[in-house]
Amino acid sequence: MEDIKAELEEMLDEAEWNWLQPHADRQALVVVGQELDLIDVGVAIASDNVQSVQHWLGEQLIYKPSPEQVANWNVNRSKRFNTLIVQPFVLVQELAAA
Repeated sequence: MEDIKAELEEMLDEAEWNWLQPHADRQALVVVGQELDLIDVGVAIASDNVQSVQHWLGEQLIYKPSPEQVANWNVNRSKRFNTLIVQPFVLVQELAAA
């Protein structure tokens, strides 16, 4: 489990909406709420921790972006996100506006 966590920590990155939009188009984008740690969510998905993932889905702490969110991000194309690729998904967490 520590190996997965270390590997994901190295893959943590920051991206603009422009880069993420194709992933949203193919339904692969997963938004992670601010109250969760992006790495912890990545570890749970990568290690097939169904219980945690289902709990977060049920609490709406992780979710696919709504059409309204996507429309807002399309307007603000330079919006930045923390990102983590956990195949086949791209996990994103909005960065607070500077």
